[in-house]
Amino acid sequence: MADKTSLQPENVFKCFAQVNRIPRPSKHEEQMIGFLLDFGRSLGLETMRDETGNVIIRKPATPGMENRQTIVLQSHMDMVCEKNRDVEFDFSRDAIQTCVDGEWMKAQGTTLGADDGIGVAMEMALLEATDIKHGPLECVFTRDEETGLTGAEGMKPDFMKGRLLVNLDSEDEGQIFVSCAGGCRTLAQFDYQDEPLPEGFFTFSLSIKGLTGGHSGDDIDKKRANANKLLSRFLYLTGQKHDLRLIDIQAGGLHNAIPREAWCLCAVPMKDKESITAEWNIFQAEVEEEYSTTEKTMQFLLQSEGPCSTSNVQCAINKDVSQRLIKALQGVDNGVFAICQDLDLVETSSNLASIHKNPDTKTIDVNSSQRSSILSARINMANTFAAVFELAGARVDIGEGYPGWKMNPSSEILRIAVEQYKRLFGKEPIVRGIHAGLECGLFSEKFPGMDMISMGPTLRGVHSPDEKLLIPTVQMVWDHLLAILENAPLN
Repeated sequence: MADKTSLQPENVFKCFAQVNRIPRPSKHEEQMIGFLLDFGRSLGLETMRDETGNVIIRKPATPGMENRQTIVLQSHMDMVCEKNRDVEFDFSRDAIQTCVDGEWMKAQGTTLGADDGIGVAMEMALLEATDIKHGPLECVFTRDEETGLTGAEGMKPDFMKGRLLVNLDSEDEGQIFVSCAGGCRTLAQFDYQDEPLPEGFFTFSLSIKGLTGGHSGDDIDKKRANANKLLSRFLYLTGQKHDLRLIDIQAGGLHNAIPREAWCLCAVPMKDKESITAEWNIFQAEVEEEYSTTEKTMQFLLQSEGPCSTSNVQCAINKDVSQRLIKALQGVDNGVFAICQDLDLVETSSNLASIHKNPDTKTIDVNSSQRSSILSARINMANTFAAVFELAGARVDIGEGYPGWKMNPSSEILRIAVEQYKRLFGKEPIVRGIHAGLECGLFSEKFPGMDMISMGPTLRGVHSPDEKLLIPTVQMVWDHLLAILENAPLN
């Protein structure tokens, strides 16, 4: 492990360390909002928050740059809070513990928070700097990007004055993003009743873990396994051969993460005990062969379990509901649905994100998310999910979603970004769209005429405890950003 004090650019990594000391789960960013307000005011800069909780800090132009157009720099303050099951960590209280391994910065068993803490840190470093040339700046920090883009959704049209915007929430250095997919969330909900298990049943738990996971948009085409679909697949196979009873299921996590872990508690007649073990082993071998390239650390566990309650009668989900649930989970689409006709880019996809039994409400909730760069295709994908679960007897709610962002072919900020990248690095950057939701989609609706690009250093494993930041790319993006600011267009 390398020394973190020598990282460059020094001020950016110093600010990132400050950010990672502050709890900032999505929808619970109060401490981060307070920190940013104090930070801006301590520098004597105009600092405000809006009713939604977004923060803006305005910095005047440096001498000689007053005639440049205002550039908005924007990042989101919240982070995805995922941890390995065996890690003790409280995201509402604890600071992210980082380490450096070669050229990568990682966290210790949790998400790193570089999505989008590194963007926040770059803005902070610019606000603090006294030796960087730039025109008027508006540094914007939005809340709750990860679980619904509600910060951007709640922003009033007069919050940002500038009409050139650089979003610092992308994950591939050398790529400049100029469009994004829109998305929505869907919830299917089954009501269930407890049903006593017949006598002479063998109770066991199934666990699938150690999967790669990742971002449910940007990583959806990387042929990674979805733990929820794998578990559902085995349950369906088992239900065709045995008198399967589903007792509990807790699988997956956040709607925008490809599920890495899934668990359930089941029972079958005692006479089928040995068959289940053999079938599980066969299933494991088949899946490992299917994902031999992309999933090298999968773990399949089957454990015998005792009674799940203190009473003498062990209960399961009533059989009719569990059968309909399992069939719907088997039948629903997951992964890439369509590729763009004119670009080598995912057009439409769906992610089966989580399945959770809730004893308090006697419901089983199935969450998923759909994405597409074409609105009608996204609606169709959400309706496909809804139809499967409605046929299975569930209630389905399709969220309103958020819009995509269409490329501006005459973008001035893109022209400057491409020119400066070529000058700095002697090569063309890749200009492309992304199959993920960016706040730029909402900004394009709320701020008509806003000219935008998105960029950022290289991240891998985002939305999972494997998240890591490629350290050398931070300096590259920083140099690129400073060049864009120095060459901002004239008023």
